[in-house]
Amino acid sequence: MQNTNIYILAIESSCDDTSCAVFCNATVLSNITANQAIHQQYGGVVPELASRDHQKNIIPVIDAALKKAAITLQQLHAIAVTRGPGLLGSLLVGLSTAKSLALALRIPIIEVNHMHGHIMAHFIKDESETPAPPFPFLCLTVSGGHTQLINVTNYLTFELLGETIDDAVGEAFDKAAKLLGLPYPGGPLIDKHAALGNPLRFQFANAKIEQLNYSFSGIKTSFLYFIQNHLQKNPNFVTENLNDICASYQAHLINALLKNVRKALQQKQIRHLAIAGGVSANSELRQQVKNLETELGIKTYIPKLEYCTDNAAMIGVTAYYKYLNRDFSDMNLTPLTHYAI
Repeated sequence: MQNTNIYILAIESSCDDTSCAVFCNATVLSNITANQAIHQQYGGVVPELASRDHQKNIIPVIDAALKKAAITLQQLHAIAVTRGPGLLGSLLVGLSTAKSLALALRIPIIEVNHMHGHIMAHFIKDESETPAPPFPFLCLTVSGGHTQLINVTNYLTFELLGETIDDAVGEAFDKAAKLLGLPYPGGPLIDKHAALGNPLRFQFANAKIEQLNYSFSGIKTSFLYFIQNHLQKNPNFVTENLNDICASYQAHLINALLKNVRKALQQKQIRHLAIAGGVSANSELRQQVKNLETELGIKTYIPKLEYCTDNAAMIGVTAYYKYLNRDFSDMNLTPLTHYAI
């Protein structure tokens, strides 16, 4: 281990959030994020608009993060940045900025896989002193772009056990919300309405997928036909049954997620389970995961809400452990829209 403090500036710009964090070893000193409201009027992220807003936001966000951490650029030991997966234009803004800083300061640049970052969010040290999962542990990573089951055996060693073969669960939430007339981002609104509804009111068919993989394209199509058929019979069906629709659909998705989680825990004989990614902010998923402690006799780890969605803190903590391994990148670094775990 290092005898001196290591200061790292981390940049995350994979989608529509411009985020910057400053770390002292594994402890976060600041974590500043600028959100982009412009996408709400389009019902989803517009890549070109996202990259433009990153260009406007990134320098002010870096400046704010440094000031909050009371750290100067000259005190930094490395620059960390998300290399992918993500939107090409958005990633380019973060990478270009990171390269410029690393070159100017003559310090290393550390690339981070965005999905590694979500998993490593459990190891961010802050004032909360939230316990981190011990190795090995199973991590369910759920977001708008990914659904994966990962066996985590070390800070930087990840084994992919299963993943979605088509769409991510976060997309299944957002597309259903759009069909229901809910504004973007719709996933949190489904969660809000579901809390007031009956999860047993409506039933949906389950996809039959081999091993530990997932599929959510079928449920999206099924949900579309479900809504269309009921609206033909009753034009007010959605407004009259919104809470029950949300509760039933959400329960279906969560049940599908946890079915494979149970199988993976048994197959790998793992007693520790973590969740990560934007959908890990879903209140019902968090509760159902917590319930597994009693059901299966395991220990679960649920991240703080601020570390569920895209943020630079998760990039910074991953970079710290890569720094200890001297795992640096060169200046020929290019963005990867797809980046295997």
